Formats: sequence, C-alpha cells, structure tokens
Amino acid sequence: MTELTPEMCRAGRALARLDQKGLSEASGVPMPTIKAFETVRSVDGKPSRRLTTMNNRALVEAFERAGLEFIAENGGGAGIRFRERKAL
Repeated sequence: MTELTPEMCRAGRALARLDQKGLSEASGVPMPTIKAFETVRSVDGKPSRRLTTMNNRALVEAFERAGLEFIAENGGGAGIRFRERKAL
C-alpha cells in the first residue's frame, strides 16, 4: 500500500478536483485530520506527521475511485497521476 505524503495528498486533491471537505466525504477521514496532515512538510521524503494505516488506506482508495493511480518510487520519486490518458 502506498504511504501518502502531504505533497501527494495535495496533488491528488488537485488532480481529482476535490477540496479537503470533498476528500473527507469521499474517504470518511475527518477533515481536521486531512488538514493537519497536509500542512506538514515531508523531510527526506518522509512526512513528519503520519496517518494511521486505516486513514492512509481510506485516502488512497478515495483517490483510486477518482481515477488516479500511485507511481512507485522506482528511483525516480513516487507520485500520483491519472490512471488513463486524457485526450488532448
């Protein structure tokens, strides 16, 4: 399972066009939890504040239902993108 960073969470919300309230409703994770998580910066790729396993899974699944997928580290850095290519 992907371990979200605050940056990936914010990027996922932007791609899915969700505000924090919308992500909270889509995932069942309380909005204050999302807000607190997103306001911290990652240090060396690791968030200084972590989500519980249950909240991390709920957010990842909400992003996946929104049509996003997570990209593994693979030496180039983890990320998030649309699952399917968008027509230009």
